[in-house]
Amino acid sequence: MIAALSRIVGPDDVLPGAPAPYGEDATGATLGLRGEADAVVRPATAEQVREVVAWCYEHDVPIVPRGGGTGFAGGAVPEGRGVVLSLERLRRVRALDPGAWRMQVEAGVRTETVARRARESGLFFPPNPGAAEQSLIGGNIATNAGGSRAFKYGVTRRWVTGLEVVVAPGELVTVGGPLRKDVGGYDLVGLMCGSEGTLGIVTAAWLALLPAPEERALLAGWYADRAAGCAAIEAVFACGAQPAAIEFADAGAIAAARAAAPSPIPADAGFLVLLEVDGSAAEVAATCAEAADALASDALAVEQLGGRAEIDALLRWRDGISLAVTGVTGAKVSDDVAVPVDRVEAALADAEEIGARHGLPVCSWGHAGDGNLHVSFLLPAGEEGGRERARAASRELHRAAVALGGAISGEHGIGLVKRGELERQLGPVGARLHATLKEALDPKRLFNPDKKR
Repeated sequence: MIAALSRIVGPDDVLPGAPAPYGEDATGATLGLRGEADAVVRPATAEQVREVVAWCYEHDVPIVPRGGGTGFAGGAVPEGRGVVLSLERLRRVRALDPGAWRMQVEAGVRTETVARRARESGLFFPPNPGAAEQSLIGGNIATNAGGSRAFKYGVTRRWVTGLEVVVAPGELVTVGGPLRKDVGGYDLVGLMCGSEGTLGIVTAAWLALLPAPEERALLAGWYADRAAGCAAIEAVFACGAQPAAIEFADAGAIAAARAAAPSPIPADAGFLVLLEVDGSAAEVAATCAEAADALASDALAVEQLGGRAEIDALLRWRDGISLAVTGVTGAKVSDDVAVPVDRVEAALADAEEIGARHGLPVCSWGHAGDGNLHVSFLLPAGEEGGRERARAASRELHRAAVALGGAISGEHGIGLVKRGELERQLGPVGARLHATLKEALDPKRLFNPDKKR
């Protein structure tokens, strides 16, 4: 295997085993997930990816595709056999057409690079999943990554108009392209987006862009409790305003991050609703006025931020909540589920009850506009068995989300972490259709085997 793969990509880019960091993703730190493989292979071109896949498929070798390793579901963690196929060297921006609002990039281009190149041309790439400096656009596509601005702009799929993909048994195919509309066949682009590398390996993508928003602002509403905060979220919907993002943080998250806040937080605050607003100056002013009125009922305080420095400071604080929560006990197990927006309060109550049954403190924050909750079960310092109790609590959380009409994952995917849970959401018929697609596109089940199920 090592010799054959070295002939394709060169000996310097075939690594025996799965040396760090290729055996893990972000779950290594939180859940201790670490895998093994026969080799790591790092192709530099789409044609090399095709040749590697063709060799692996002919020889029944499993293939685990890998982007930046920032995933929270163990989707890029190998399980002993096969090769980790890293896309990190496919990093060309093949085309940037500002006049047509589009870009073509290879799978190994970093998310931040896509955003920066668009920004330098006066354009805007809306998806903003975390770890933009480390995550790769191919991984974002494989997981259909979201982020806070998905409320207004949608998840990654909305901005992908075409893909170059390697499919079984080793063929390079283009689906879609640099066009805005195509309803001639099945949505093969959409099928690949969110497939977690189980149906094929994305090597390049055509991305749609927008003119950059003229202005942006933040509104922060502070509330005494969860009931008042969730009522405010529903009031924002009812008023007709459309912010780019509607975020939230509960009492535990606020307490953990309070000391690092860039401005004083009301002493009795037990819930935060944070709105990001963008658009023309007139649109921002109108949306802020409507949303501020909606937030005002039962609020302890409503604050509008318009200066770039103060906006960036508060958003950095919001992004740092996860680290602050980890610091409370030193370790946590995080999960993400999604529910209808009018069931967010019920889902948060369920999370607290589940944590209490398992003896684990709970903190939650996330993307309220999408009903996407990031729930963290805090692990008692030095206690054996805490991680297993947290995993059991997560499985209960999945059941609770489905019972509320929701999904077991809002944006992190299934991977290894939620393996075997998907039928709970899809039901037996949906699960059968899901498995049929896998069988049709990957009959040998070699693409990221036993993931996304």
